[in-house]
Amino acid sequence: MLRILIIGCLILLSPLTSTAEEIDLSLGGFLQGNYSMSLAGSNPDGGDLKWAEERVQLKIEVLSADLRFFSKTDLYYDHICREAEVEFREAYIDYSSMLWDLRAGRQIITWGIGDLVFINDVFPKDYEAFFSGRPMEYMKRPVDALKIGVYPESFSLDIVIIPFFEPNRLPEARRFHLYNPLSGTGIKEEEPPATLENTELALRFYRDLTGVEIALYLYRGFYRTPSVKTEGTSLLLFYPELNVYGASMQLNGLGGLIGIEAGYYDSRQDRAGTNPFIPNSTLRFLLTYQRQFWRDFTVTIQYSGQYMDDYSEYLRTLPQGMPEARRYSDLLAVRLTQLLMYQNLKLGWFSLWSLTDGDYLLNPEIRYRFSDRIWASIGAMVFGGGEEWGQLGGLDRNDNLYLQIRYEF
Repeated sequence: MLRILIIGCLILLSPLTSTAEEIDLSLGGFLQGNYSMSLAGSNPDGGDLKWAEERVQLKIEVLSADLRFFSKTDLYYDHICREAEVEFREAYIDYSSMLWDLRAGRQIITWGIGDLVFINDVFPKDYEAFFSGRPMEYMKRPVDALKIGVYPESFSLDIVIIPFFEPNRLPEARRFHLYNPLSGTGIKEEEPPATLENTELALRFYRDLTGVEIALYLYRGFYRTPSVKTEGTSLLLFYPELNVYGASMQLNGLGGLIGIEAGYYDSRQDRAGTNPFIPNSTLRFLLTYQRQFWRDFTVTIQYSGQYMDDYSEYLRTLPQGMPEARRYSDLLAVRLTQLLMYQNLKLGWFSLWSLTDGDYLLNPEIRYRFSDRIWASIGAMVFGGGEEWGQLGGLDRNDNLYLQIRYEF
């Protein structure tokens, strides 16, 4: 609440810094219904809906010569939880000059070249939103941060400072059937406290070299997906310390766009790999290829892999009865998009396949725009294959059919 009050004060004060200048104000937003029905039996709470809500979003933008204020605020009613909530999606102030700019406040940050495959995008995600068929913008969670952009002649630099840790949002047990080898035990969660030492820092250096887009990434913070250990008769969810060192490159080739991205995940609290409750360090990579094969038909193919360091130590210290992770695991992602009827009809397909684990996610979707302001989508999330504890195979009892309807204003 304190952070929200601070942001509110910035909203009220921002126009006062430019009283002698012309100020432009614009308003917008949408009304939305989002519903998702289980196709594989009842949810753990006995209901048939994984998601059911009505939502209104209000967007405000205030512009002056050097300053910009922007906010997105959602008000929604969740029929599953039977409660109304307010969600501050974004609320920040931009300051721009010739050689640098600054953004302060609640914001959504996206780095890297992946399409729903993340390596150097170390910022929080909402996997419950994605798996339950909400609009794709809700896959990303906001952070309260200070972002500084510096633009000398030879390169560009982004600096992100995040004082308050924000974890990934994972599917809830009341909506999703989840694998839990220690079912019946209590669960506690311990997030990194907001201290100077725990402040997250992310850097991105990038530039264009004769048509080749190159970026380098550095991050110091924490894993955003929790690790689990036992504490008496309870489970403790905690977030180990993490460094990430990465790079990406994109260029035109083979009639399309080729991309390469890599990152080394340095598990600072377990560099020897001897703590079974903390992830080992890993090397991760991503290869991408995107091409428009004919008018309004686009194909994107991605292959990502992850290689675990100190695997022998991981096996030696793995508790008896716990599932064994692979030293090397991978994902193959395919997105197909066809636009028809003057681009008002969109036929979409997205799939994730693990060649090593044998599990998959299938996401077909049809979207139709009735007018400039109204569109609707219907789609499905289908999981299967692999083991019951696998990343995607473990969700095989959570197939769902979703509907999105939006009126924009």
